[in-house]
Amino acid sequence: MPKTKDKDTKKQDKPKKTIEKNKKTKKVDITDLESETDFSSPQLKEGEIKIVSWNVVGFKSIMNKGFEKYLKNEDPHMIFLNETKINSNMVDEDKFPGYHSYFYSGEKKGYSGVALITKIVPKSIKYGIGIEEHDNEGRVITATFDDFIIVGSYIPNSGSKLVRLDYRDKWDQDFTNYLVSLKGDKPIIWCGDLNVAHKEIDLKNPKANKNKTAGFSDTERNNFQKVLNKGFVDSFRHFKPEETGCYTFWSTRRGGQKNRQNNTGWRLDYFVVTQDLIDSDRLSESYIRRYVMGSDHAPIVLHIKSSISGVAPSNKKDNSNENNQEENKGSIFNLN
Repeated sequence: MPKTKDKDTKKQDKPKKTIEKNKKTKKVDITDLESETDFSSPQLKEGEIKIVSWNVVGFKSIMNKGFEKYLKNEDPHMIFLNETKINSNMVDEDKFPGYHSYFYSGEKKGYSGVALITKIVPKSIKYGIGIEEHDNEGRVITATFDDFIIVGSYIPNSGSKLVRLDYRDKWDQDFTNYLVSLKGDKPIIWCGDLNVAHKEIDLKNPKANKNKTAGFSDTERNNFQKVLNKGFVDSFRHFKPEETGCYTFWSTRRGGQKNRQNNTGWRLDYFVVTQDLIDSDRLSESYIRRYVMGSDHAPIVLHIKSSISGVAPSNKKDNSNENNQEENKGSIFNLN
């Protein structure tokens, strides 16, 4: 859980009358998303790729709510899924034609888990960050491509009454060290449910939640800032530094669907990029699919210029999930 062009972004975020219909129904899924979201906006320009990150709160759940329809309409080059809650061995690798799937699950059944579904085969895949204490929860996948590295993560929640804050603090320190260790001649993209609202602008009710609710403690916010201080940039705020009401998560525990209808939310999902991606003019768009349902989180989307935009997907069967994850934890699994 816890932009280049504003005109184009507002266009795709504008709700239509079908949103009013959803206010009267208890069940919210993806089936009406075609009438609520213009997936052609913002336009993907020539030479660019589209990357999506989405906390789906259960892979089985999102599949029952029309995920395949969303994938077809969004048509990303790759999508990272957070909180998949499914054992990697239970995933049908041929479920998404034209895509290659890499699922990473933790030891605890029905808990955490991440996945990368991509049209382009990575040069290498790494599961975890090389620290057993963290990797047994299945939270990080790192994929290396020709001209960038992408790290998809589902960051630990500090829990009710911040009972897990000490562990989260240790995780943040270890993960930051891992992220910095990847810096080299390729830009880095870090995405996922980062379980932190960085600034007061990033949640509806900052005063009521400060140092009381997971995701808005001084510890979590300061640790996120430390990452930014090491040459990383919050891509969404790069384009929209002052815009309010931009959230990716709406709790269903208190207030139910009214939280989303009233936009009482948090921005917990991010694309964080290294400064060199911006300096080289490769960062094009970073936005939120506010009206895509199916989860208590919304998908977030990034457009970047990349040499792999013109690479045809490999038609070879990908058997990466048949490899033992224990052997690949904390180490590079080369696919070429």
